[in-house]
Amino acid sequence: MIMKKVLVGGVFNILHPGHIYFLKKAKSFGDFLIVVVANDKTVLKNKGYLISKQKDRKSLVESLDFVDKVVIGDENDYFKVVEKERPDVIVLGYDQKIDKKYLEKRLKKIKLKCKLVRINKKFGKYSTRLIKSL
Repeated sequence: MIMKKVLVGGVFNILHPGHIYFLKKAKSFGDFLIVVVANDKTVLKNKGYLISKQKDRKSLVESLDFVDKVVIGDENDYFKVVEKERPDVIVLGYDQKIDKKYLEKRLKKIKLKCKLVRINKKFGKYSTRLIKSL
């Protein structure tokens, strides 16, 4: 039996119901869910703050029984994980600022036929809003 691999990425500073919804929805597109946890350097660069270290965020996501594999993203090029894992589907969250055209171009370059899906539904408050509301 050929397993259909699904890849998602995120920071997961605070694991909340929106993450659970997103990850379960992503898993529904395949059999094997790979989650890429953003490395500390990238999180600090993009968000300006860090609540938990990458190894702790990775452990937290690994504790979810429907997640099959968790890796920490590359500091210089998030696409390196895509090249290594070669997923069948990449699922993007509604708020992820990844250019689909750029992603399609990179996929074509490495000859990877990969379906791109964006989950447009928002579920609850996300980490940044939760933090600002404190």
